[in-house]
Amino acid sequence: MPNPSRTPAPGTRTPAPGTRTAPPGLRPGDRVAVAAPAGPPDPDLLDRGTALLESWGLHVTVLPHVRDRHLGHLAGRDQDRAADLTAACTDPEVRAVFCARGGYGTQRMVDLVDWDALAAAPPALLIGSSDITALHEAFAVRLGTTTLHAPMPATGALTDNPTSAAHLRTVLFEPERVTGLPLTGPQLVPGAARGPLAGGNASLLAASVGTPTALPADGCLLLLEEVGEEPYRLDRILTQLLRAGVLERAAGVVLGDFTDCGPPDEVEALLADRLGGLGVPVASGLPAGHGPLQLTVPLGVMAELATGSLTLLEPPLAPRSDGAARSDAAPRSDAARTEETRCAS
Repeated sequence: MPNPSRTPAPGTRTPAPGTRTAPPGLRPGDRVAVAAPAGPPDPDLLDRGTALLESWGLHVTVLPHVRDRHLGHLAGRDQDRAADLTAACTDPEVRAVFCARGGYGTQRMVDLVDWDALAAAPPALLIGSSDITALHEAFAVRLGTTTLHAPMPATGALTDNPTSAAHLRTVLFEPERVTGLPLTGPQLVPGAARGPLAGGNASLLAASVGTPTALPADGCLLLLEEVGEEPYRLDRILTQLLRAGVLERAAGVVLGDFTDCGPPDEVEALLADRLGGLGVPVASGLPAGHGPLQLTVPLGVMAELATGSLTLLEPPLAPRSDGAARSDAAPRSDAARTEETRCAS
């Protein structure tokens, strides 16, 4: 734990105490599952995404209710979507759960997941983005595991963008090779910070405020991205996060894509206006979110934000042992404590 009497270097905040457990990486021959916690996937995209995962040597199980439809905008009833996720995450043969797509609906099912059963099982790896932000938060709060903010099987970002697919594959199968992520935009507020990566879709983070699985952003490098929100609506989302005290607890902010959110200069001005007074570094240009290129961001992994760079201070996933069961997850405690001490020095 950091010594509270020590003063961090200017421009740097101490990351929050607490650690997460890293699920192990994948190998060819592993069994994985595809779930649909939110909207119904396009059947053709789902088939193409499943075929892509199988081409990586994975044995893919599409869960029973993935192809269901409820109320037109949900992939089946809430209890069925939650049951699929619970079953996959507690099956010792399933190494990872890919969420088929986002859309809407994860908030409706997240409290129906059997979190006690998931906590009692070895950690499975959760992969998804967009509406799946609600599950990233829940896995952090309820289970304390790292997750992957990544392109999803029933989306063109994975099936039609070879760079997105290659990056996800590297994170999954060779996580030790992934040591950083590019920042291609301006740093809206200069400075440096260290902390665990967290966050995701801004509107989902705002919608979670006040719920049992709301993101504890203390000391985090907070990823924010959005799609289809006009500047005034984006203003409302960020203002809600400000008023709720979420943003002021972050050690730094990393901005992903803000796709179809209005003229880029207006969006950048709004982001600078709402985030510039936090007193923490704010960097932009991470290709993550809803753009044509979607890189995989490991949430819960210690990272360092500096001008023009985002460096991972530990591998995204744990090394694999030779055991067949899903039992070789690695706690982040030693690495996290080391970085907290260095940050406070």
